[in-house]
Amino acid sequence: MTRQNYFFTSESVAEGHPDKVCDRISDEIVDLVYREARKTGMDPWKVRVACETLATTNRVVIAGEVRVPETLLKKDKEGNILKDAAGHPIVNPAKFKSVARKAIREIGYEQAGFHWKTAKIDVLLHGQSPDIGQGVDNASDRQGEEGAGDQGIMFGYACRETPDLMPAPIYYSHRILELLAAARHEGNGEAGRLGPDAKSQVTVRYIDGKAAEATQIVLSTQHLDATWDSKKVRKVVEPYIREALGELKIADNCNWYINPTGKFVIGGPDGDAGLTGRKIIVDTYGGAAPHGGGAFSGKDTTKVDRSAAYAARYLAKNVVAAKLADRCTIQLSYAIGVAQPLSVYVDLHGTGKVDEARLELALRSVMDLSPSGIRRHLDLNKPIYAKTSSYGHFGRKAGRDGSFSWEKTDLAKALKDAVADPVAA
Repeated sequence: MTRQNYFFTSESVAEGHPDKVCDRISDEIVDLVYREARKTGMDPWKVRVACETLATTNRVVIAGEVRVPETLLKKDKEGNILKDAAGHPIVNPAKFKSVARKAIREIGYEQAGFHWKTAKIDVLLHGQSPDIGQGVDNASDRQGEEGAGDQGIMFGYACRETPDLMPAPIYYSHRILELLAAARHEGNGEAGRLGPDAKSQVTVRYIDGKAAEATQIVLSTQHLDATWDSKKVRKVVEPYIREALGELKIADNCNWYINPTGKFVIGGPDGDAGLTGRKIIVDTYGGAAPHGGGAFSGKDTTKVDRSAAYAARYLAKNVVAAKLADRCTIQLSYAIGVAQPLSVYVDLHGTGKVDEARLELALRSVMDLSPSGIRRHLDLNKPIYAKTSSYGHFGRKAGRDGSFSWEKTDLAKALKDAVADPVAA
């Protein structure tokens, strides 16, 4: 039987955390390639990006493999595309550097150790290896639909703990940092003196299986005024924390740990090196659900690490929205070059109103779970990914630009009908 009384903790990190700076830059590059494809008439289905970013003191290194429009490639005087010794097309670094600087500026880094104007940016992107590309492209030629860009397992999760059907600890951890970031950007009083780098953590006490109260609150935030101590920081941030936790009670004996080490002036990549893809639990469910291990940022959506994780969340959220269960975990598995998932697994954690095996069949009937099917259903071939790079890929509002389409609950009725239909299920 599932435990009903327990404590659970999740953390979040702000947009200025070193790893999140790298996620943002990598996703800005994904968006850049999709935008350029649209401008030049390149088929967005042909876009390929696998971009990793490293950031340290006033230095950014961008590396990876891409398939991009000719406008992003180097050419000689005759207009011929230049290639390196290995035969890869050589990327023109100018626009890639530009979007990286813009991202750093929008995050808010104008410090001696990391500044959007002065940071040295190296672009080491090159053309995609045909050995990798054939997993997608040759499979499409052979079976009529593109194969998965790699093997792997992906998980989706949803529950009734919050309005966005997310686990409470990660939901509130994100909200704290989002409110503080908004206040910092707007220059609201002393909150405008906070720095971009921050981390939050919330421990929630569950009673009878429901999120009842916050018992531990942790926040470490960079501040630009070196005279501030932890007491001063708490005075500045506590109103925002209380607003973020709003509907969640703060326990009478709650422990507050605000900048527990004292000063936090040197932050961001100057204080600690950052890498793309190191905050995968922050990006998903805060540890409340399994994770397949693959990061999202910097990848186009032929990479099932990203697209299938979005599909799994979409399906799990629609299962809960359809009132087929109060909690739902879905696992999808793929093999490189193979279109359809090798397996679909559903766990309703004892809260289901339908048979799980029947639901597994229903999921396949209401959505094509091949990479191309997912990209088509969720309309993923768009420059919508930079905004996913901080405060979680899930539990967000679907945007008019097509962003966070996997957060819609428009499949609920189809799922209900499929489960009820003996032929479909």
